[in-house]
Amino acid sequence: MDGAQNDLERLMIFEHARMNAEAEYAKNPTDVDNLTRWGGALLELSQFGDINESKKMLKDAVSKLDEALSINPAKHEALWCLGNAYTAGAFLTSDFDEAKVQFDDALRCFQKAVEECPGNEHYLQSLASCAKAPELHKEIHKHGGLGQAQQTLGGSSAASSSAKSSAKSKSSDLKYDIFGWIILAVGLVAWVGMAKSNVPPSPPR
Repeated sequence: MDGAQNDLERLMIFEHARMNAEAEYAKNPTDVDNLTRWGGALLELSQFGDINESKKMLKDAVSKLDEALSINPAKHEALWCLGNAYTAGAFLTSDFDEAKVQFDDALRCFQKAVEECPGNEHYLQSLASCAKAPELHKEIHKHGGLGQAQQTLGGSSAASSSAKSSAKSKSSDLKYDIFGWIILAVGLVAWVGMAKSNVPPSPPR
């Protein structure tokens, strides 16, 4: 249950998924599912490394997901994943006006994902949380922001727990909750994509 070990395992899993997607892309650049998986893996990998590396990884994720949506604009998994990429990028941006543009983009993505797949619990939750995100961004950056945000984004669940236990104010707890939500959303979409690509349609019983 070692946090560093879990981080390493996750890093290896998503790096492997990224490499597989890259290889698949060379064979078939118009595979929307593969582009979505690639974007999801990059999004997950953006949790590791420093802020600049995270931002670069998020930019790459946005690029892959945009490419998927240019082929199939109704791909709700890609829309949701893109919304999470914009949200994570906004929280890593200290300038509020710049972050607000990304939050607005994220909101549009989540709204479209809900339109394409009405009733999806995760999409509805993301949409509701995204509406509150700009206010939270102000709160986070008022309390020292980026360093703390990076620690939480880059941390394992163990790191998040220790960070939570050391947090003394409600706003700190709220900050960790929101970053936990972002990480959960990102993880879910990436895992769903990987599960679809790796699990046979009817597994033996």
